[in-house]
This record gives sequence, structure tokens and C-alpha cells, in this order.
Amino acid sequence: MIVSLSHAPSMPARQAGMSLIEVLIAVLILGIGVLGIAAMQASALRNSQSSMQQTQAVIAANAMMDSMRANPGGAYALAMAGAPCAPPSAGATVASKDLNAWIAGMQTAISPSACGSVACAGNVCTVTVQWNETADPASPTNSVVIQSRLQ
Repeated sequence: MIVSLSHAPSMPARQAGMSLIEVLIAVLILGIGVLGIAAMQASALRNSQSSMQQTQAVIAANAMMDSMRANPGGAYALAMAGAPCAPPSAGATVASKDLNAWIAGMQTAISPSACGSVACAGNVCTVTVQWNETADPASPTNSVVIQSRLQ
């Protein structure tokens, strides 16, 4: 009885190493995809930080309006100081203590560069909060302005 062994057809010389090239191309494409995902994650984190700072600025501006409504006779006028913005001294009045706590609180919650101003013309008051983003110090100044009529 004759037993013959059949060999698997051998790969032509032109295809030798092709599977290695295919793997390298797949790894390259996967690497580009992972880099893209990392870039999107970094962008989402940056936008989340910016959104949080803007929300804190709106909360701070509304808190100052609430303080002015609670103490309608108080002298709440405060001009925007230069950089760095130092909290005004906490004097003997409720208004000066509110302004001091307001600036110090903004610099803690929003950014160390946060500053604010209060201007009233008659019973219409404008509260402005300004800051630079901590995620990008070279960014332009952001601001939130709220105007309300106080009774």
C-alpha cells in the first residue's frame, strides 16, 4: 500500500510577509483611533471645566442680587479692581461684609482670577462677574452680567 502525503499548497513568494503588513496597518489604524478618542476626552474635560466655571459665576451673581434684595439700604457699589482682584475690606456694615465674602467666594469657587463689580442706577442694579479659565490661562476673559430692578 502506497501512502502519499499531501502537502498544503505553499504560499507564493509574492505573498510572503503580507499578513505581517496587514497586522501593522491594523495596529496603525487602531492607534489613530485611540488618539482620536483621547483628544475627544480632553476636549470634553476642557468644556466641562468651562461650563462649571460659568455656572458658578451665574450662581455668584445671583447670590449678590439676593444679598442686595435682603439689605435694600446697603451700599453695594463696587468697582472692578485690576488684576489681581483683591476682596474689599470687610467693614462694619452688612454690605461691606457681603462684598468681601462675595469676592473671596468667587475666587475660591470659580478661579483665583475671578473679580466682580456692582453698579446701581436708581433701583436698577447690574452685577458683573469676570474670570479667566483655569484650564487655559491664555484664554480671553469670560464674564456674566445680570441686571435686575430692586424694589
